[in-house]
Amino acid sequence: MKNKKVKIKNELIDLSFLLPAFLVFVFMILIPLVMGIRFVFTDWDGISAVQNFVGFKNFNTVFHDKDLLIPIRNTAFFTVVTMVCVNAIGLGLAMLVNKEFKGINIFKSIIFIPLVISLVLVSQMWMYVYNDFFTVVGLENPLVSKKYVMLGLCGMCIWKESGLAMMVYLAGLKGIPSDVMEAAVVDGANAWQRFRNVTIPFLAPAFTYCIPLWLAGGLRMFDYSTVATSGGPGNASTTMAYYIYKYLFPYNKVGYGQTVAIIYLVVCIIISTFVTKKLRKREIDL
Repeated sequence: MKNKKVKIKNELIDLSFLLPAFLVFVFMILIPLVMGIRFVFTDWDGISAVQNFVGFKNFNTVFHDKDLLIPIRNTAFFTVVTMVCVNAIGLGLAMLVNKEFKGINIFKSIIFIPLVISLVLVSQMWMYVYNDFFTVVGLENPLVSKKYVMLGLCGMCIWKESGLAMMVYLAGLKGIPSDVMEAAVVDGANAWQRFRNVTIPFLAPAFTYCIPLWLAGGLRMFDYSTVATSGGPGNASTTMAYYIYKYLFPYNKVGYGQTVAIIYLVVCIIISTFVTKKLRKREIDL
């Protein structure tokens, strides 16, 4: 009985460390989210005290809104490109720095430094690079091109966040037992076979962390398009997050904006949960 009480006490102490983060989540995210659901059924403009009940009119508008196709396409493009490139480049860099050579720590620092720079500063830096450097060498500034603006924003994200992916994958590579790799070499496995049959399986936990991380980051991308292009030129770089923001604030259509936000939240949860479960299942199978 005494041991049980001690165990419960220790568990309560452990849970107490989670309490501050839990309270922040409840009061800053959960409660505002629940309170905001009621606006879905109104035409509230976010300013006046009048909130007319409109039923499911906002939902009907969302599913017939052709303007949503552009932010959906942009968000999907940004998510896929950054998720694939950040993970591929991060893994490649991790395999490169996993070997000891002179100046390795300086190289790691150079790759990792962009991660600590704020998103606003990154956007400003790349606006300068695209505008001044690209035009000097005869290339078009992608941020002023409807065709290439999303690629320009993807470049910013890839440059900034590949360092974090590198560190995660590097930690995974350090965890691969040397005797397993040596055994593969003795068995005559070439570099590609060692990578596919030894490295990839041991990196399964890293994939489970990194892929959903940049999947979620792409789905909620707001900063780059806001600071660098303000959703332009035209609506060429408007993402779902920026589209929702415009309706909530500049357009003062809180009812409609909140409806899009709730639907998009559900879609993001479904996608993230599905991908994470698939990766965890693969991790267990391996």
